[in-house]
Amino acid sequence: MYQALYRKYRSQTFDEMVGQSVISTTLKQAVESGKLSHAYLFSGPRGTGKTSAAKIFAKAMNCPNQVNGEPCNQCDICRDITNGSLEDVIEIDAASNNGVDEIRDIRDKSTYAPSRATYKVYIIDEVHMLSTGAFNALLKTLEEPTENVVFILATTELHKIPATILSRVQRFEFKAIKQRAIREHLASILDKEGLTYEVDALNLIARRAEGGMRDALSILDQALSLSPDDQVTMAIAEEITGSISMVALDDYVQHLMENQATQALQALETIYDSGKSMSRFATDLLAYLRDLLVVKAGGDNQRQSALFDTNLSLPMERIFQMIAVVTNHLPEIKKGTHPRIYAEMMTIQLAKEEGVALPSGLSSDVTTEIEGLKRELDQLKQALAQLQASPSHAPAKPAQAKPKLTTYKIDRVKILKIMEETVQDSQQSRQYLDALKTAWNEILDSISAQDRALLMGSEPVLANSENAILAFEAAFNAEQAMKRTDLNAMFGNIMSKAAGFSPNILAVPKADFHHIRSEFALQLKTQKDSDPTEETIEETLEIPEGFDFLVDKINAVED
Repeated sequence: MYQALYRKYRSQTFDEMVGQSVISTTLKQAVESGKLSHAYLFSGPRGTGKTSAAKIFAKAMNCPNQVNGEPCNQCDICRDITNGSLEDVIEIDAASNNGVDEIRDIRDKSTYAPSRATYKVYIIDEVHMLSTGAFNALLKTLEEPTENVVFILATTELHKIPATILSRVQRFEFKAIKQRAIREHLASILDKEGLTYEVDALNLIARRAEGGMRDALSILDQALSLSPDDQVTMAIAEEITGSISMVALDDYVQHLMENQATQALQALETIYDSGKSMSRFATDLLAYLRDLLVVKAGGDNQRQSALFDTNLSLPMERIFQMIAVVTNHLPEIKKGTHPRIYAEMMTIQLAKEEGVALPSGLSSDVTTEIEGLKRELDQLKQALAQLQASPSHAPAKPAQAKPKLTTYKIDRVKILKIMEETVQDSQQSRQYLDALKTAWNEILDSISAQDRALLMGSEPVLANSENAILAFEAAFNAEQAMKRTDLNAMFGNIMSKAAGFSPNILAVPKADFHHIRSEFALQLKTQKDSDPTEETIEETLEIPEGFDFLVDKINAVED
């Protein structure tokens, strides 16, 4: 039967342990000098060698042929401990044996002398899973230890161990294994197996292992299973780990370096269409930018790529800026409901060298208008500076017309009419709104990246069979949306297919919508107060979704 690599190449001596030289040296010297404590606690991330170190330690303290603190691995004691058949070395999983009764049983049996070995060793893995009562039972044993009994506790969550336990054990904190050490160990295993590999592939596997040797060996096992000729190539490693290919990242960053937002968005779309996670993409991009920064600072170049060398021409200030942008968008991409949209927003911003990135999908007219507004603002600043610098006794000059910033004029009458229609047929309107909200994500995914950038920050707030109101966070986006003559045509077929109806779109800034809605609520309340025959508004009409605030406003108040 095939044996997994992490089991086949599990460390059998202290010298074979990878990345834990301080701990292995300390334990060897303790065995060699005979200064053994009654209780040890091994803590650290998963896959860093805690359980392996515990078994090696148990072999070393019981091996009759140990040399310099190392077990011989040839005697019966060593072989039985390795196989798990020695009754004097007991391994316990605290996750499934976490009760008081199990620990009391251990306490009672620990009083018996070892049968074959010198020391009776209890290895309790995942000790943080013990209950409070079990910890108290274990505490009694640690307070009054039996001679020739050694407890080795292992945990990945040190903070869950009671302080009373921590004060009675020797603590060894296992560190995450460095990427270089993992890569070298993987290379030595493949050399022993007589298999070929690419160094970049091993670097990628080591990076994905995140400091855990067991994870690295498991990924390597998967890569060998996928490879038809038992070769560990970069393509195989990228496929197994779900990583973004080096070529794709090179092209993407090159487009960003040249401020080509459209090409960068196309590269991102290709990555997305290949089934890659946007969360993984953002993480890999951050690692790529980090590597650029390290190499520019004089570190080793571990990426063998011509385009990577070309991308090294990026100024360090620009790299720092790009890292900050990716870091800001990373939580949204990882936890947001639309990771692709957030990744596209990040891409547009990254393609801009300075300032806030504007969506690449905006028309040239919009860009021209923005530039005009900037010039008008500069003129206003200059005029204000001249006014402040003029003497106070200077004669008053006729007021000159100053450039005014255009504001978006909303159709209040139409909005109020839609609100009235919504209230009159509240149940049907709620169904339309629910259908639109349910299909909104699908609708956004069905349009181009440029159109999605324009509609960011919008949400449907009211709807009936003929009209739908979209509330925008920014008034500018609402204005630009309404300037699109093809807005309803763009949404028509998509909405009809996704939501089941095709209303006319009305874009409104959220602040204006809330103001109009308050006016509408006041109007309804006034009508109610002026009609003494109407007992309650709830009896004549049902408050639709989006108007829940009306419940409080139209309740009858007794004077």
